[in-house]
This record gives sequence, structure tokens and C-alpha cells, in this order.
Amino acid sequence: MASRLIRYATIASLGLMAQFGVAHAQATLAAVKARGSLVCGVSQGLAGFSQADAAGKWSGFDVDFCRAVAAAIFDDPNKVSFKPLSAEARFDALRKGEIDVLSRNSTWTMGREAALGLKFAGVTYYDGQGFLVAREPAVVSPLDFSDVKICAQTGTTNRDNAADFLTTNNVKHAIVEVGSPDEMVKAYQDGRCNVMTADSSQLHALQIRLAKPGASVILPDVISKEPLGPVVRQDDPQWFEIVKWTHFAMLDAEELGVSAKTLPAAIVSAKPDVKRLVGTDGNYGEQIGLTKDWVVRIVRAVGNYGESFERNVGAFSSLGIPRGLNQLWSRGGIQYAPPVR
Repeated sequence: MASRLIRYATIASLGLMAQFGVAHAQATLAAVKARGSLVCGVSQGLAGFSQADAAGKWSGFDVDFCRAVAAAIFDDPNKVSFKPLSAEARFDALRKGEIDVLSRNSTWTMGREAALGLKFAGVTYYDGQGFLVAREPAVVSPLDFSDVKICAQTGTTNRDNAADFLTTNNVKHAIVEVGSPDEMVKAYQDGRCNVMTADSSQLHALQIRLAKPGASVILPDVISKEPLGPVVRQDDPQWFEIVKWTHFAMLDAEELGVSAKTLPAAIVSAKPDVKRLVGTDGNYGEQIGLTKDWVVRIVRAVGNYGESFERNVGAFSSLGIPRGLNQLWSRGGIQYAPPVR
């Protein structure tokens, strides 16, 4: 009898835990729906990635991702408010619940997940740290530096990466710490530093803000791996799935040829993989708390991954960054998403 009571108690306890787990897992999605909008943490202003115009309208690659999540939930990409955050403040704001998701050129590292209680939902942009220097006198490599002053932003991996690389290679240097991209540009142009170091994508964005962009050059050397992607808290599995699969859906859409222009044809397609993606077969979106047409909503709002990339940072943007590693795996890159099935 005692063993039977223990067994019943255990089953009841597991049932309560399961109920609590389901409720807890839905906390962020429920809060976002109740609020009527998503709160997304972005950079304080980085061309091509997240930048507000004079009217306060945000645009950029990271902004598109936030709008994609909002579209998946509300079928409205405008139901999102953007919170600009410094590199130092970004993770704390997420931990405190001030934002629902962080989409701000943030590097995925073990320490940031293990120590901060956060979870990266994927790699939306494969990057690497580089250096920007004056075109004259010509410098071919950072190994050619001699007694340089290097601007690096606080709260990023860039400072330590640069110090490690240059110290290891016996390059005499001094790190000039700056608090923001704006301060970095000013320090460089004022002569407080003669080198800027940051993720290569950020250097492209900073270069076009210089008074004489053509007088500086980004060196071809890349000294680190900088996998950038959206971040959420670790305590909400369902929300993690929503954010993660938003990224995967945009990649799968590009791979299957589903774009903003081809969406009408995709909705009536007879191809099994396209039908699963657009929700005419299966209930994959419903399994994570969304609707069957969640991918249709995303593509209609912001396009697929390639459309967002090219519009904001690629060939059709002022940055003109080549796809490189961010090309699909089937076209020579390493962007690869699990299938919706």
C-alpha cells in the first residue's frame, strides 16, 4: 500500500510539474500577446543592421528579424517596439525582462550562455573580427602594425581578441576603449586611435560614416570567429523554439525559392516540402504556439533570409557586403537550416 501511495504521489507530482512547465514555457509568448507587441533589443545605431531614421523608423538586418518574429505571432511586422542598447547593457536588459529578444550583433560564446543564463537561438550572421586603417601609408596586415593605438568597444569580445592576437604576435599596441560606435568613429577621426577593430560587418558600417570613407581600408585579415545571432533567456523553451525557428524558416524559404514575390505560387504549390513550409500540410507552427501559416506571415512581411540580407547589408545596400559564409550551404556558404517537417 505504501509503495502504491508513493507511486500515486509521484505521478501527481509529475503532473503538477508538467502543468507548471507548460505554463512557464508559454510565459513570454503570453506576455507578448497580452502586451500586443514584441519588445526587441537592438544596437544604438549601426548602418545596415539596426538604425532609426529622422522620423524614428527602424530598419536593418537585425530589425528585420524582430519584425519577422512579430509577423509570426501577430501577422503584423509593425507590432514591435525597439529598445536601443549599448554593448555593456544588452545582456542585463534581457536577463531583467526589459526586452523579449535581443537582436543586436551579439557574438555567441559559451560564457555568455553558461554564466549569464541566456541562450543563442542560432547564427543569423557569420562574422569575424577585422581592422580598419588609413589607406596611406599602406598596411597589408595587422602583423605590420608598429606601436599602434587601436579603438575597441567596451562590453564586446573585440577588445580581448585584439589584445590576444597582437600580444601573441609581439605587436606593440595600446587599446583605446570606447563606449559606442559613434565614439569609435569620433576617436578615429580625431586621432585618438589610428586603427579601429570590430566585427568586419560593423567596420563596413563604420567606414561609410567617415568623412572620407575612401581614405581608409578594411584589411583582409580576420582574427576570430564571431557567430552573431538573436538571444533569449534560458527559462522559456517555447519562446526559444519560436525565435530559433523564425531564423530557420527564413533560410528554408530561401532554399526552396519561397520569396515575397513567389509567395502566392508557393501557397498553392504541390511540392511536399513547400507545403509543409507554408502550412498547407501539417501543423508545425501550431506545435510551437503559432499558426499554420506562420512562415507565410514572415515571408510576406520581410521576405526570406536572402532578401533581407541583400536589402540591408548585401548587394542592394550601401554596405555592399558579399554573402560569403552567409550564403546558403547549397551555394558555397555555411548557412544551413533543419527542414520544417
